[in-house]
Amino acid sequence: MNTKRLSNQGGESQHQMTARFTNKVVLVTGGGSGIGRSTALAFAREGATVVAAGRREEPLAETVKLIEARGGQGSAIVADVTRGDDVVRLVETVVARHGGLHIAFNNAGVLGTPQRIGDVDEATWSEVIAINLTGVWLSMKHEIAHMSRNGGGAIINMASIFGVHKSAPMYGAYAATKAAVSALTRTAAREYIAQGIRINAVSPGPIEAPMSLRPGETEAQRAERYRETVPLGRIGLAEEVAAAVLWLASPESSFIVGHDLVIDGGVTI
Repeated sequence: MNTKRLSNQGGESQHQMTARFTNKVVLVTGGGSGIGRSTALAFAREGATVVAAGRREEPLAETVKLIEARGGQGSAIVADVTRGDDVVRLVETVVARHGGLHIAFNNAGVLGTPQRIGDVDEATWSEVIAINLTGVWLSMKHEIAHMSRNGGGAIINMASIFGVHKSAPMYGAYAATKAAVSALTRTAAREYIAQGIRINAVSPGPIEAPMSLRPGETEAQRAERYRETVPLGRIGLAEEVAAAVLWLASPESSFIVGHDLVIDGGVTI
């Protein structure tokens, strides 16, 4: 597989517009980079109106610029998912601006500083919990409130193989939040499927995104590291996670509820 071609945002065949999500409004938190940006571009390429949300305006604006350059429809909203009032405003703005909210990808997250459990301070622990777990809960809470009144929808949460599938030495706070996201996803899925809301999660392994780079590591060094440790023989691509998210959001997965989809090249086998 030509990894460079797939990860390059210029391939023509990769950016042809299709209609699978026409007339759907999609919210992507953490939409300014990495998997969030790739997923926002993928939804827009398939006809959705996409709202990219995050804490920094500049990367969100770049995501929207990329969407529009390819003939898609997108907008950006600055919001902090750890703040309930921000999330309320975010959902209300999406609905007011675009007429509804049909799909949400709760992707915003942080890895945290590599430390053993005994060395993590309370401030670091609280920050990781706030963004990765409380942020997903708040996002779901207010997305569900709208969707349950308006015919349902689809929600996909960002978990990780380092939650319930594999240990994560030096990243205990991150692992704890991702395990909790998987559990929260299953519980919410069972609670709200009767309202027509399908809730699932994705659990990526090593992905070609900023979060997977070690301090001081080059992209070439990262690629070599994963070539040796991933059974498939390469690092995964953000576009491959995006494809899984789109599938879980689509009618093609209509019988999938409360699932945590592992995307890891065989790491957890």
